[in-house]
Amino acid sequence: MNFPEGLFSHLWSFGAFAPLALAWAWCVRTAPWKRLLDSTQLNVWLGAVVALMLLWSMKAGASPGLNLHMLGATAFTLMFGRQLAILGLSVVMAAVTYNGGAGWDAYALNALLTAVFPCVFADALLRIVERYLPPNFFVYVFVATFFGAAMAAVSTGLLSTLVLWLAGVYPAQTLFSDYFPYYILLGFAEAWLNGAAITMMVVYYPHWVGSFDDRRYLNDKK
Repeated sequence: MNFPEGLFSHLWSFGAFAPLALAWAWCVRTAPWKRLLDSTQLNVWLGAVVALMLLWSMKAGASPGLNLHMLGATAFTLMFGRQLAILGLSVVMAAVTYNGGAGWDAYALNALLTAVFPCVFADALLRIVERYLPPNFFVYVFVATFFGAAMAAVSTGLLSTLVLWLAGVYPAQTLFSDYFPYYILLGFAEAWLNGAAITMMVVYYPHWVGSFDDRRYLNDKK
């Protein structure tokens, strides 16, 4: 994640700006902006952006483009929905890029892989949980949050690996032996980080978590 400058051809680097612009346009048009009119919710959203800026600045890696960092996308999505989460993570990616943690020519590709994709993935899994699994508090916490965060991290890693391979940056053998397996370990860390954060907020500040419905998970229980 956080690909540096010069790693991809211009076709990949600048071609990614078109789908990113479409994603932003969709987010701006459909995002629940009324929620941020509440000063408390706006402060929480901004606080999440700042916290993720710090989190994304801490990364590990050995070769250009082969670095990893925590995402936090699942928690952000469960709190504010995929649109506001995508926009927030795009701001995070811009801050990381400005600070030298990535390249501007790879910004769109980085944003698509680390902001758009994991947020859409987390939201899709939440919808599956709400539709097919019982409305149980522990199902929400362990499946949508813990398991969802792990799967979002591993899926993001797989997509990043495929992009690096398809673009001819590294051979498949190197990527699948020395890069992708670490995303499985990252998935465990993502599960605990996102799961613990959402669980604490649901217990103490449930109004911060927009996807958590008291009537669905608590009030109707005997």
